[in-house]
Amino acid sequence: MRIVSLAVSRKKGVRKEPVDRIVLIQNHGVKGDAHAGAWHRQVSFLAAESIARVQEAGLNVSFGDFAENIATEGIDWQSIPVGTRFRLGESALVEVTQIGKECHTRCAIYYQAGDCIMPKEGVFARVLEGGVLKRGDPIQRVEDP
Repeated sequence: MRIVSLAVSRKKGVRKEPVDRIVLIQNHGVKGDAHAGAWHRQVSFLAAESIARVQEAGLNVSFGDFAENIATEGIDWQSIPVGTRFRLGESALVEVTQIGKECHTRCAIYYQAGDCIMPKEGVFARVLEGGVLKRGDPIQRVEDP
């Protein structure tokens, strides 16, 4: 399991721009990202396999297009229960807080990409321990203490 893409945006409801690294801040989220703050959806995850599946179906999309902060390889996010913790890179620790989300209106992502998989396949987490992340960093599921 590893990180294959990192992305940030300063506005909500838009595609995120891929970056080489991000900083996770404890109890806040991704430094400089519009979704960071004191709430339960500080960081968003999406499986790279999900993005590849919609690409194969003909959508012209790439990493960041679904407003995910972190795209991963090797994790079936839909099978992960809320409360599961993951170590990201050397020091960051996150806890899954929500699977999927309700979209009240079709955002710019839906109209730009032709569909949005985040409501069904996106996962959200809060940051328990901060750290610097880069593409290729390992992800490790942390067993219950």
